[in-house]
Amino acid sequence: MRSNLGWFLAVSLAYAGLWKIPSAQAVPLVSSGSLGSLAASAEFDVSGSNLIVTLTNTSPVDAQVPSDILTALFFDTVGASPTLVPVSAVLGPGAVVFFGGTDPGNVVGGEWAYRQGLSGAPLGASRGISSAGFDLFGPPDLFPGTNLQGPDSPDGIQYGITSAGDDPATGNAAVTGANALIKNEVVFTLSGLPDGFDPSTQITHVFFQYGTALTDSGFTPEPSSLALLGIGTLLAFRRSRARR
Repeated sequence: MRSNLGWFLAVSLAYAGLWKIPSAQAVPLVSSGSLGSLAASAEFDVSGSNLIVTLTNTSPVDAQVPSDILTALFFDTVGASPTLVPVSAVLGPGAVVFFGGTDPGNVVGGEWAYRQGLSGAPLGASRGISSAGFDLFGPPDLFPGTNLQGPDSPDGIQYGITSAGDDPATGNAAVTGANALIKNEVVFTLSGLPDGFDPSTQITHVFFQYGTALTDSGFTPEPSSLALLGIGTLLAFRRSRARR
């Protein structure tokens, strides 16, 4: 009787607008994977109307050549086609720049770009974040920030993300001083998400791209959606996908 009365009061209060049943929260999507010595992860999260993307080169192996440098992340959205606007690109916690510097606040946005409506990207993805041009990205696509190295356009491997295990003293000239490289994480903020956007169900076709050409190495991740339940239980769903 008491439990029925409690249920009746809760429903009555919710109907009257005096008490609200919590709505579903957006669930971060954490995608990670590897291909040989290459390994990377990307976390897509929501903060208000912002999409927060954390891109990390997780490989413990020393980067030796440009094709070991993580330079782009491609993805799609489903169920909504928001016009996202690049807000910021900053070093992740503990990340450093080899052979170069940053703007104040560890900002590296002048070396990274975001574009939507892509044609010819891996997996047919329509959106991408990149430090290289790939004949897809140009100066109008850059995040806010100054040009820290190279041409005033996404180009080459400069400010690409090198591996967690990189030794900047070893490898060919391109990865030992000719180009500034970030070890090993960048956090991107894009604004313009609609209400209720859920990365765990609405981000698809994730693809990690390395080097300076789409024919260089790249792979799809093994996605993992992380949900924090009401009692604090953390569950993860993993689905294997690999592409060589």
